[in-house]
Amino acid sequence: MREFTVVIEKDEDGWLISSVLELPGCHTQGKTLDELMERTREAIEAYLEASGETQLEESEFIGIQKVKI
Repeated sequence: MREFTVVIEKDEDGWLISSVLELPGCHTQGKTLDELMERTREAIEAYLEASGETQLEESEFIGIQKVKI
């Protein structure tokens, strides 16, 4: 079983958006956190199936920083 790092944001219309850091372009949206996480699991499965990836390069999540300019 693999573990993925998911960043969750809220857009201006109130939708929650997830991005999977280890899988470029793998993202989805949902109205509730439960819906978002289910859709995120589905997006990850679809990404892995479409790419044919069985072994992905491991990375370690360090953190997120905000920068004001």
